[in-house]
Amino acid sequence: MDDSGKPQETQEPAQPQRPAQPQGSARPQPPGPPEASGATGPSGSSGAPKDPGQGKKPGGGILMGRPFGVPVYVAPSWFVVAALITWVFGGQLERVLPELGGARYLVSLFFAVAFYASVLVHELAHTVAALRFKLPVRRIQLQFFGGVSEIEKESESPGREFVLAFVGPLLSLVLAGAFYGGMKLVEPATVPGVLLAGLMISNLIVAIFNLLPGLPLDGGRMLRAVVWKITGKPMAGTVAAAWVGRALAITVLIGLPLLTHTGALGNARPEIGGADSLTDALLAAILAAIIWTGAGNSLRMARLRERLPDLRARTLTRRAVPVEADTPLSEALRRAQEDGARALVVVDRQGGPTAVVREAAIVGVPEHRRPWVTVSGLAQDLKEGMRVSAELAGEDLLNYLRATPATEYLVVEETGEIYGVLSTADVERAFVAAMARPS
Repeated sequence: MDDSGKPQETQEPAQPQRPAQPQGSARPQPPGPPEASGATGPSGSSGAPKDPGQGKKPGGGILMGRPFGVPVYVAPSWFVVAALITWVFGGQLERVLPELGGARYLVSLFFAVAFYASVLVHELAHTVAALRFKLPVRRIQLQFFGGVSEIEKESESPGREFVLAFVGPLLSLVLAGAFYGGMKLVEPATVPGVLLAGLMISNLIVAIFNLLPGLPLDGGRMLRAVVWKITGKPMAGTVAAAWVGRALAITVLIGLPLLTHTGALGNARPEIGGADSLTDALLAAILAAIIWTGAGNSLRMARLRERLPDLRARTLTRRAVPVEADTPLSEALRRAQEDGARALVVVDRQGGPTAVVREAAIVGVPEHRRPWVTVSGLAQDLKEGMRVSAELAGEDLLNYLRATPATEYLVVEETGEIYGVLSTADVERAFVAAMARPS
């Protein structure tokens, strides 16, 4: 077959081709999946289709455990943030509890770990809600700015979307209340008092920040659910929440440095040095970039999800010719050319399919050797998961192909009759075309 998959008999021998490489991921990662919501930076839940050629990725960090059967990973970037928190909080402890000396950094490290444990609770709230709604959760990852729960499917209704988004900030508010109650039981100018106060404030900030009404934050997903409910169109909700998220990013970029300069956040500094101004501007720029990127990714993935139904196994399948295992390749290609087919399926004596002939293997056989090579030597045996229903389409089709990676699949009717062969390369091309199509 040539590189379009058509049989060839009289052309010059083709050079072997490498199997098609998977295209880039449908969900850009930094700092998290496209519909991630925030915790001191975007953190929360996501649900987005993935590239059909994208296999199961490694965890992306250190595996810490599997609560509720969901793996929790700590990204290497977390250690940078933990060190930064330890240094900053240690400086504050030096003013509040100077008698601690060098031990203040141990207390600060404990605070950093406890804070990210609170972020993990926030993520577990999303995870438990998703599992309750029978939405698979791929993993939880704690990273530079918070964490993310990677939910592999979208909510089926606006009500579930709202609940799934709201439970994270709700748990953060509950934690803030619990730490506030603990503060009342201890002396304020003590290590427990300072730690409880810090955790109360940090969880309150996490909750408030996440409730801001713009994607990719939890509040943005709540706004999306409300607009979805009113209009009946999930895409309308995504567009509204994404543009509010972009406006929010601009507000953070401009407003956060102004608030710290004017003392509106309760930390007025009448004489602000250049280093402090640079730190405020850098923090605002990072947060704004994360929010802007996340909002754009959410919008792009929602538009892609609208187009996914166009990816149908039936329309992407190549017509196939059944041949027995001992058939010479040249004869098999002749039959395929006569029937206008672009694929070969190996069948047994009773006509039952047993293997699919790999296109890359055919291309690698010189034309003069094809009469002496049988199709069985170029075929891939049909394994579990390599039989695809002709009715599969959209995200269901992509999920099915990702579960059993292969270069070709046998497509069958509901009756079990052979319909043809589905090439991963064809699906990838259709997927990329859907992504590139203008809105």
